[in-house]
Amino acid sequence: MDLSWNEFERTDMRVGTIIEVNDFPEARKPAFQLTIDFGVEIGIRKSSAQITKRYQKEDLINRQIVAVVNFPKKQIGKFMSECLVLGAVGEEGDVILLAPDFKIPNGLRIG
Repeated sequence: MDLSWNEFERTDMRVGTIIEVNDFPEARKPAFQLTIDFGVEIGIRKSSAQITKRYQKEDLINRQIVAVVNFPKKQIGKFMSECLVLGAVGEEGDVILLAPDFKIPNGLRIG
């Protein structure tokens, strides 16, 4: 099913920096709870991300990522996910985070 250009433009993807990472033992599948800074316009958002196969908590701090920031919030157990971190999903379900090649300002829109 094809999307129109207008539909694609409604997806608000932004660059953010991970500022906090916590274990999420209540999650059905192994995941981290991320706190992400998207700059002044968007602010701080939280997300649950199933990225534990490839990433350690300490490697994620200060790492820039790309996320969708205009999906509705999603309750995951006792945790409220406020954005969707984007990544490529491998054959075994491992996720490789999408990120800019260079350090750029938080909140820049992906287009």
